[in-house]
Amino acid sequence: MAAPVPYDPQSAADAKFQKRTPRPGVTTKRAMCASCDMYCNVVTESKQGRVVRVRSSDNPIFRDNICMKGIMAPKGLANPNRLMQPLKRVGERGSGEWEQVTWEEALADIGARLKSIVANHGPEAWAVSSSMWNAPDHGLGRRIMNHVGTPNWTSGVALCAGNTAAVNRFTYGWFVNGDVANSKCIVLLGHNPRRHSWTAMYNLLRQAQARGAKLIVADPRRSSSAERADIWLPIKVGSDAALLFGWLKVIIDEALYDKDFVANWTVGFEELKQRVDEFPLERVARLTGCDAEMIAEAARMYATTGPAVIPWTPITDMQRNSTSAIRLQCILRAICGYLDVPGGETLQGFPKDLINETQIEMHHVISEEQKAKQLGSDDHLLFTYRGQDCFREPTKRIHGQEYANIVTGCAMTPPSSLFRAMAGEGPYPVKAFFFIGNNPIMSYGNMRLIIKAVMNQELVVAHEQFMTPSAQLADYVLPADSWLERPMLMDMCGWGAVMRFSQKSMEPPGECRSTFDFWKGIAGALDRPELVPWDTLEDFYDYRLQKLGVTWEELSESTDVRFDPPEYRKYRKTGFATPTGKVELWSESLKRLGFDPLPYFREDPPVDPDYPLKLFTGVREDGFFQTGHRHIEEMRKRHPEPVAFISPGTAEKYDLGDGEWVEVENELAAISMQVEIKEAMPDGLVRIPHGWWKPETRQGAGHLSGALRYADAQVCRDDDDYLDREQGIPHLKGVACRILKAAPLERKVEADADAVLAK
Repeated sequence: MAAPVPYDPQSAADAKFQKRTPRPGVTTKRAMCASCDMYCNVVTESKQGRVVRVRSSDNPIFRDNICMKGIMAPKGLANPNRLMQPLKRVGERGSGEWEQVTWEEALADIGARLKSIVANHGPEAWAVSSSMWNAPDHGLGRRIMNHVGTPNWTSGVALCAGNTAAVNRFTYGWFVNGDVANSKCIVLLGHNPRRHSWTAMYNLLRQAQARGAKLIVADPRRSSSAERADIWLPIKVGSDAALLFGWLKVIIDEALYDKDFVANWTVGFEELKQRVDEFPLERVARLTGCDAEMIAEAARMYATTGPAVIPWTPITDMQRNSTSAIRLQCILRAICGYLDVPGGETLQGFPKDLINETQIEMHHVISEEQKAKQLGSDDHLLFTYRGQDCFREPTKRIHGQEYANIVTGCAMTPPSSLFRAMAGEGPYPVKAFFFIGNNPIMSYGNMRLIIKAVMNQELVVAHEQFMTPSAQLADYVLPADSWLERPMLMDMCGWGAVMRFSQKSMEPPGECRSTFDFWKGIAGALDRPELVPWDTLEDFYDYRLQKLGVTWEELSESTDVRFDPPEYRKYRKTGFATPTGKVELWSESLKRLGFDPLPYFREDPPVDPDYPLKLFTGVREDGFFQTGHRHIEEMRKRHPEPVAFISPGTAEKYDLGDGEWVEVENELAAISMQVEIKEAMPDGLVRIPHGWWKPETRQGAGHLSGALRYADAQVCRDDDDYLDREQGIPHLKGVACRILKAAPLERKVEADADAVLAK
């Protein structure tokens, strides 16, 4: 998620909003669309208390267009299948047998059962998984968990930005925010923003190119971004780290780096040079499949056309070399002199006039003994409490507080470690599991393991808008509100020194409640009401804004964004928030944790002749985000079936035509996809979409509304060969697979699922 370009709250855009004459009977509100993680500024129009239209705002980043997910939000959220009442399971888990209860009844039982589990197994037996971006709780969930004493919180940000933030800290102490609007060179590593996907970044890129900025794209596919690029590097899937080693080789050998910055503000440059020398361009060309001279040309463009940015990309968050690929991006930014400069990669910190979410979370109250019990702390520990412990002193020195849970990714439990413990394969039992807008069985690797883990719980609680496949396995499903139905104050969790405001456009339907109400209810049910003492979400926002001396209502009526005044090269006064106070190219902290202090590259395991193709997953179609929006008729007309993209060469080799059904299979599972032949795809690569299920199909164990037939999480491996060593996150960009013309797959998948669920 990228921060919007700063603009004056009293700008013409704000004045235009305030002066616009509403149509008769229409109420307009400023809002942030949370249909994906971009949080685009929009304007809502309501009649008779219901939102009837979402349109683009006058913010210069968003005014040109709005994506279909925002446009369709009012209809999608008015779907007749939306959850309106709390539901309690009355049959076997996954039976689909429910009864309606009140919130008070549900919370009373949940509280009693959770207290019993904590008493019998310890507080660490309670785990939570959250969407974070789409169901923000502003730190209240961690606040309650920390007081109870459980460190076992995970989130989709473990595979998306949160882990990037944690890795960034090992180089320069914080998570950078690229100033794309003022950059002269932009690098996209597999990222492909489009008009209806990452709309704000798409607009920024188009604006940047229009004023002459260069664009470099590294992507196995000839994406729409690649077609607009000055240089396109068609790398082998998962070889991003090798490519960046090649760039460093050129930049160091040709002395294109910022020598003053390297001499004065980095440690470990000589050690880095030795590691980089292991990657001559001939080797990098072999590892990446790219022409050596083109690699060198791209490196020179990045180093000499600055200030340049490498915007955050989910692609390098989801690889077996993820930590090294992210660290190499950090190192390139640093040695080329692009850190904390206009048009480069800014280190912003928390908004100064806001009580930030890390402060709300109160990480100091959970004991060191309980922190040490966090699952994953003994192996894949980079973003756990133990892994991030080395930053407590420097963070306090620079930012005035010991903890900085940037993008909520700097005190997490690795998902694979959590689900193995939930399934009975960990150091202690986990017996209570809450998930908040997350659909966890489809959101992480090794879906069959996660199903087993959920089935092994004594208490499962979902806070959701719809009956997702994960919710179908819960004990309680509590109805959630939406972004149209609540006010929002977003501070980007430390990614940028910005506050953004979204007004409540309508009342939530039925008994739908916010995450604030959910956690306030849980605190009360645990006999700890003092943990959430505010009566309403607006009261909570007033508390967070008290440094400004204004209320939520006053501020949200006047503007939709507030930035701290930009400051650059702050490190000249304070140093960096690392143990040495400098950029750590060679990381003593990583060495102490038992990891390589320098980036490295692990080549893929040898090719298995039974699985000769490579799988590229995690891609979202424009109409969907994560596993959501598949209940919206207009979206499904655009994307009626899950589609696997293959090249003409791969199609010819396997005698496949457009529209044919295939099994995409590896050692874990087989899923069903419809083939689409794409000229943009390289031979040997199979691209499958993320998060497919069909809400209109049969629910319950053995079916899960089609998730057991289509969901990509089933073929995402999480064994050691396919995990990032430091983070423990799965390799989604290059797992071995094969494709077969479709057999009667549904019977096979459902029989397998029944066997899994029976265990």
